[in-house]
Amino acid sequence: MLEDDERRILVKRAVTGDAERLTALVRDSDAYRGEYADVLRDYEVTIDYIESQQVFAAFDPGAGAGAGAGERLLGAYGLVLDPPMLDLLFVANDAQGRGIGRHLVKHMMGQARLAGLTVVRVVSHPPAEPFYLRMGAQRIGTLPARPPLVTWDRPELQFIV
Repeated sequence: MLEDDERRILVKRAVTGDAERLTALVRDSDAYRGEYADVLRDYEVTIDYIESQQVFAAFDPGAGAGAGAGERLLGAYGLVLDPPMLDLLFVANDAQGRGIGRHLVKHMMGQARLAGLTVVRVVSHPPAEPFYLRMGAQRIGTLPARPPLVTWDRPELQFIV
């Protein structure tokens, strides 16, 4: 959570060439192990998703020479504008605890404001709820499990933009 780390984060709009790296980031997430693993087993960040949603990726600009595939991917999020929703937020396993998630939430809030949104809904998996609450989200309900893929109740939260 060092401010110094935040200054070394470059957040930019994802491009279609990022699809494979974003998919790997999501599928490799330690946050979705054990009972949560099945949800992401076949998950894919598609080119269509990147083109149709507000998808942003965080990079370590010092990890490569210039923009593109040489930069180290630290995390990413997807902001759906209609209806307003934080669709995904992931931080690379080895970048956890460095303020990347906080930086991405701040960036998302700025993008939501630019888009004229007043609230952004989040449907979280249970282990991520404390993070969202620390970032200022408010719990507004619980969505029931949807077996066979989602076998747990999910916290429903919202950010006031």
